[in-house]
Amino acid sequence: MADIIQLLPDHVANQIAAGEVVQRPASVVKELLENAIDAGATSIKLIVKDAGKTLIQVIDNGKGMSVTDARLSFERHATSKITSADDLFNLTTKGFRGEALASIAAIAHVELKTKPELDDVGTHIKIEGSDVVSQEVIATPTGTSIAVKNLFFNIPARRNFLKSNTVELRHIIDEFNRVSLAHPIITFVMFHNGSELFNLPESNMRQRIVNVFGGKTNEKLVPVEESTEVLKISGFVGKPEFARKTRGEQFFFVNNRFIKSSYLNHAVNAAFEGLLRDGTHASYFLYLEVDPKSIDINIHPTKTEIKFDDEHTLYALLRSSVKHSLGQFNIAPVLDFEHNSSMDTPYNYKHKEANNPVIEVDRSFNPFKNDKETSRKSGVTFKKEPVSSWESLYVGLESKGNSSDAFSQLQLESDEEMPSMFEKANDEVTQKTFQIHGKYIVNTIKSGMLFIDQQRAHQRVLYEQFLQHITVKEAVSQQLLFPLAMEFSTMEIAILLNLKEQLEQTGFVFSKLEGDEVEISGVPVSVEASKVSQVLETLISDVENEVPDNHFSQTDLIAKSLAKSLAIKTGQSLSVQEQEHLVNSLFACKEPSISPTNRATFITMKVEDIDKKFN
Repeated sequence: MADIIQLLPDHVANQIAAGEVVQRPASVVKELLENAIDAGATSIKLIVKDAGKTLIQVIDNGKGMSVTDARLSFERHATSKITSADDLFNLTTKGFRGEALASIAAIAHVELKTKPELDDVGTHIKIEGSDVVSQEVIATPTGTSIAVKNLFFNIPARRNFLKSNTVELRHIIDEFNRVSLAHPIITFVMFHNGSELFNLPESNMRQRIVNVFGGKTNEKLVPVEESTEVLKISGFVGKPEFARKTRGEQFFFVNNRFIKSSYLNHAVNAAFEGLLRDGTHASYFLYLEVDPKSIDINIHPTKTEIKFDDEHTLYALLRSSVKHSLGQFNIAPVLDFEHNSSMDTPYNYKHKEANNPVIEVDRSFNPFKNDKETSRKSGVTFKKEPVSSWESLYVGLESKGNSSDAFSQLQLESDEEMPSMFEKANDEVTQKTFQIHGKYIVNTIKSGMLFIDQQRAHQRVLYEQFLQHITVKEAVSQQLLFPLAMEFSTMEIAILLNLKEQLEQTGFVFSKLEGDEVEISGVPVSVEASKVSQVLETLISDVENEVPDNHFSQTDLIAKSLAKSLAIKTGQSLSVQEQEHLVNSLFACKEPSISPTNRATFITMKVEDIDKKFN
């Protein structure tokens, strides 16, 4: 039998490794930023074009690489971070696997410029699909500049699986935020298609969070600080009243490395128990420092998952620390049966002595003295009209006739009663719809009964209304007496700018949309002013995760998102008129039988089916 097992060529092995390391442009951004940090850079610049599909460039002022190191950096399993297997359990650096640059070079055009501080000239290397095209000497500043162009140029199938530029840019910004939040002492700048998205100067931890997520974030933060032999915790959690529907502002950093941990997330949620509204999630930026030997960060190719030696202790410490901070800063309600705050002395009167009250009494006052004597003493004469009896006060008020006669001559203006065009069969109005458990509406038909899901039905009605408003551009807007001012992150503002035209066609009126501020002076008639912030947050979340490339699908997604946010919810009680209006509106739709998410809006039960239940 002939041998069938053979070694893969290096370029094929690199492409397979790239499938683990490089899943999308954001993966390249993460690896290059971490390499720049490991190089000791104090200033890092990220340049992106077309959401990373055309160009990803990272420029740093780190220590740079020599000619030999620059060439070896693109070989598989080449790294300066570890020398033995034992080093894997005492890691303080980020890029240690030695596969990042080799994997990136296998699926893109890479151009590297680097120079150490003590060298006069640097090295310029060009690589295309693992093949070194050129290597030459170049004059370049100290540090490293690496540009990744035409990602997945030799694997078109992988490139076709990439999402739209909006989605890919959102992933890139997520990775940029994770790295920049972990290292506030480093200056970060990010450009996309020539425009500056972020400019984060060197700062402390709190100021870095504010620079990333907007100025009003500062008032939302509650500091968390705890230090034990096992774990050191620092950072901030968001106040419960600012909790959002999405999980966008949840960050764990272990030894300055961003991680994902549902177990630790549960610990934070347990500390917020009873403080959050249903369906909302708390924000947190928590930095954990543990012994590097007590964790294993080599269990996942992207290094975002960590294995802890003693998870239960970390859970308890994290939960108690967050709960203590919420109580310490009077965020959580505290029961104190001995203290009465109403008895506290105000600060302004704390060091002042109490003044005794003084009461002045007119000792010469005598209520039984006659009026003449009183007026004589005062020097003023008053004329007093004698009153014979109290009955004289009511003289002239008697009615000569019946009191009802006074109104007999009044004429009231009233609408003319118009005869009805249709004769009513019965004077009593019969109820045709009934609501069950605040979820279903039952309506009788000739063949039996209709069971309508009120939430799905309302979603279908609103979906077709918004879709018509966007396409026909005839939406009605309700002007607000006081404009609504809201604040969003840089990425969320970019999404709203992209959707502004379609949102205005649904009835929204933006009086300001720039920086990190949004001001709305008009809303669609079907949207309550109190729900605008929630509606926009849900829309941004849906767009970040689902928006396709073509314009029509984006319009469709906006209509679906708005309908989902504004539809009546399960458990909401409806009057008879509201039930009938919803039923009539549903069957006036083009597709009444399915919701916008392709789920049934109603089912029918025939009389024959009911009869079978009694057999």
